[in-house]
Amino acid sequence: MSETDAPLLFTRDAGIARLTLNRPKAGNAIDVPLARALMEAAIECDEDESIRVVTLTGAGKLFCGGGDVGGFANAGDRFSALLKELTAYVHSAVSRFSRMGKPMVTIINGPAAGAGFNLSLLGDIAIAAQSAHFTTAYTGIGLTPDGGATWLLPRLVGLRKAQEIMLLNKRVSATEAAEIGMITRVVADEALAAEAEAIVAKLADGATRALGRTRNLLANGFGASLEEQLEQEARNIAAAGRDAEGKEGVAAFLAKRKPDFRAQ
Repeated sequence: MSETDAPLLFTRDAGIARLTLNRPKAGNAIDVPLARALMEAAIECDEDESIRVVTLTGAGKLFCGGGDVGGFANAGDRFSALLKELTAYVHSAVSRFSRMGKPMVTIINGPAAGAGFNLSLLGDIAIAAQSAHFTTAYTGIGLTPDGGATWLLPRLVGLRKAQEIMLLNKRVSATEAAEIGMITRVVADEALAAEAEAIVAKLADGATRALGRTRNLLANGFGASLEEQLEQEARNIAAAGRDAEGKEGVAAFLAKRKPDFRAQ
């Protein structure tokens, strides 16, 4: 298999890891090879300390059409086992992308459905083209959500709105997704690449370890009491103060210059 035929493209440059779902003829539908590649990429992004920010997008017209339904139909009596194998890989990827100590940007270049819906929302910053739309899709084919959808969506939009989107299999436009907090913002299709690149560049130049600690504080805060969260905030800011990033940030502020976090 040539690099361009790989189900997931993975490039690194100047601290930016760029992941592209690469099954455009199949709408970037997730089969076992793509699911496994996502898991392996997530582990590498988590482990590689030179990576400062991770991006995820899709090749072609779709971000991701969800699971490979054709493969589901061909699985026959192994359908249930296939779903367990797929979710093992996808869930491992989702967990590591969510917990890694660096930010993630999802660049939603087109429609996102099923597992693609879930992946699109994983970004700390989720930016979508105007032509994109979102559908959970699962109940429409008699299945239930996976990929963290039932954990993530209610936290973004509230339980009532999540119930409507999932139970009615509602298609959500990019504009509505931004309005209800599903995604960060929507931009014109032709502006997506430039807008996303500006965001990614800013994050890549930022204080990576502080950003990682912040994303974890935000993710864990929903399950913590106020006192537990205050304790974690105190511990994290103290750790940041011991870190070279914190020292550089304070020194730069006092010197009235731009901090150089990449050198730390």
